[in-house]
Amino acid sequence: MGFERIWHKSYAAGVPPAIEPERITMAEALRRTAGRFPDRTAFHYLGRKISFRELESLVNRFTRALAALGVRAGDKVATLLPNIPQHVIANHACYRLGAVTVMNNPLYSERELEAQLNDSDARFLITLDLLLPRALKIKAATKIETIIPCHINDYLPFPTRQLIPLLQPRLHLKVVPGPGIHPFLDIIGKYPDDPVPIAARWEETAAFIYTGGTTGASKGAMLTHANISGVVQQFRAWFPDLKDGEESLMGVYPIFHSAGYSVSQNLTIWAGWTNIMIPRPEPVVIMEMLKKYRPGFLPGVPTIFVGLLNRAAFRKMDLSFIKGFFAGAAPLAPDTVKRLQALTGKGIFDVYGLTENTAFATCTPWKGKAKPGTVGVPLPNTDLKIVDLETGLRELPAGEAGEICIKGPQLMTGYYNKPEETANALRDGWLYTGDIGFLDEEGHLSVVDRKKDMIVAGGYNVFPKEIDDVLFGHPKILEACAVGVPDAYRGETIKAFVVVKPGESLTEAEIIEYCRERLAAYKAPKRIAFLDALPKSAVGKVLRRELRALDAIR
Repeated sequence: MGFERIWHKSYAAGVPPAIEPERITMAEALRRTAGRFPDRTAFHYLGRKISFRELESLVNRFTRALAALGVRAGDKVATLLPNIPQHVIANHACYRLGAVTVMNNPLYSERELEAQLNDSDARFLITLDLLLPRALKIKAATKIETIIPCHINDYLPFPTRQLIPLLQPRLHLKVVPGPGIHPFLDIIGKYPDDPVPIAARWEETAAFIYTGGTTGASKGAMLTHANISGVVQQFRAWFPDLKDGEESLMGVYPIFHSAGYSVSQNLTIWAGWTNIMIPRPEPVVIMEMLKKYRPGFLPGVPTIFVGLLNRAAFRKMDLSFIKGFFAGAAPLAPDTVKRLQALTGKGIFDVYGLTENTAFATCTPWKGKAKPGTVGVPLPNTDLKIVDLETGLRELPAGEAGEICIKGPQLMTGYYNKPEETANALRDGWLYTGDIGFLDEEGHLSVVDRKKDMIVAGGYNVFPKEIDDVLFGHPKILEACAVGVPDAYRGETIKAFVVVKPGESLTEAEIIEYCRERLAAYKAPKRIAFLDALPKSAVGKVLRRELRALDAIR
């Protein structure tokens, strides 16, 4: 296709610089995979196996159920669900109807949820039974007309399904059907599983996935069927030696997040791989699932790997079945990489991307040239440049840090109902990410920090990630995060929030001295605060804005 860049030399043999995506929506991909691998397990869900044949059947049934409730092409259907089978079934049923699925974080407060539902114009909501009271409280203040509640035990195996309401009543809320309330199992059971026509169209909007909101209000990134199917095909091309229908991965990333949406849900469906579904990614649960199902790949955010490595039971596990670890959604500290590699001897593949580019822009080359400390190189069909922070117009040479810009078929069409924000993010076909980074002479990308997180202290630009990495290297520190806080003299000064490992003790002076030995004087923290845990988003990103707010009230 005539697309050549310096980073293509780092690709593994068999990975093309560009692909011609099949114009097959994910709705069609599931039907094809169910035909190719009908008996292959699509999901392991807490002991229950769901094959691709069964998944196809369930999606057909639920498509008919939604149509009977009035869902039509273009309608907005919101989901408020953890990683459970109903989430995948709902998303794929909406694909088939040509409806737009709207991802929502189950941990959101009523205020946040109300704002997001109103922003999306959603009329239908599919949610967990335990979240129904919250949904009903705000229903009158939104456009929601119909709510479909699910139980977490709907697809659990016998006898677990029957025992959950007795042994753990807090995980089960009895739902009484009524006007506008239609329980999931009640309606899906009414309809046959004959194949339904697929209304999805390649260039039409398929989903709104909301940005994380770690630096402000969330925005709904409008993703087309082309974006969603295309990025899966780009990422699948990264692994030419892996075979369809033979791999498995741990579904740690939540499906409402772009990484989980693209990998836990759609990559596995495209390739006929098995997803070990994790509704709540806690270290104990992950370790149990690792032992039981022995997946080839374990994706996770840095905080998950830190939590696992801090457990002696994990460090003693046989992990010989792991082919690779994938880290994304936040920078992975070099110390974490070293510990994971020393423990397992397996590669850690860093992935970089945003919701606005359907999760994936770069990745550590699979069996190609890898450089620790970078997030790899752009995927096939993806272009990348670094521009100056002041104007965004001047492209910078290798080694010079600036704003990361991405171009490729995975870019969103814009933010829903936000033309100004769209125009600021998408310029001349490029996505201006708001992230600061640099390319080396071979095209490997290093992410330095977010533009909005950059600290200006005494006239110097300071990147918090550099301080975080130093703090993570301290043998007594479990987690740490540096932020800029107001200072009458320096404008901003650097404050580090630190979580000390269990059983250890540290003083503020010890930490400051440790940093001064490893950083320029103006980069070393001037203040230290000790916390029991750092505030995190649902996918494990540390929320710097909450730490800044915490400093303001102290």
